[in-house]
Amino acid sequence: MTAAAKTTQNTNERELVLDRLLDAPREKLFQIWTDPSTYSQWFCPKPWTVTKAELDVRPGGKSFIVMQGPEGQEFPNHGIFLEVVKNEKIVFTDAFVDAWTPSPRAFMVATVTFADEGGKTRYRAVARHWSAEARAEHEKMGFHEGWGIVATQLEALAKSI
Repeated sequence: MTAAAKTTQNTNERELVLDRLLDAPREKLFQIWTDPSTYSQWFCPKPWTVTKAELDVRPGGKSFIVMQGPEGQEFPNHGIFLEVVKNEKIVFTDAFVDAWTPSPRAFMVATVTFADEGGKTRYRAVARHWSAEARAEHEKMGFHEGWGIVATQLEALAKSI
């Protein structure tokens, strides 16, 4: 793997980390992350897709994303934004589904950061899980490959607009 495309294995037993240097301005990457109309183009590794994306991008705002698998199975994902710093950081969780209503199964809190680095953007996604078991489950589901593909798709979309 190149330095621009690396996955970091954190020593924290409840964290998974993806760290990449993307060849796109952080403003475009942030714009794509916060525009639900773009999600079908980048948010899932192909052949998966997003059939619905509703985002209220502000602290306490809700997120509802429906991912569809290649056989047509749908996976609804409810969440809440915890922190949003324009062009720098997005923090969200699936611990709440709507108006601070707890989800039936909290899985993670994710922090995505965007930082200028040598004319490119240091893109870092950290998934913090409620337990070591949830982290292991996420890793087994393909966190490194899936989130890596998504980062590549995000970069390609940012370069095309």
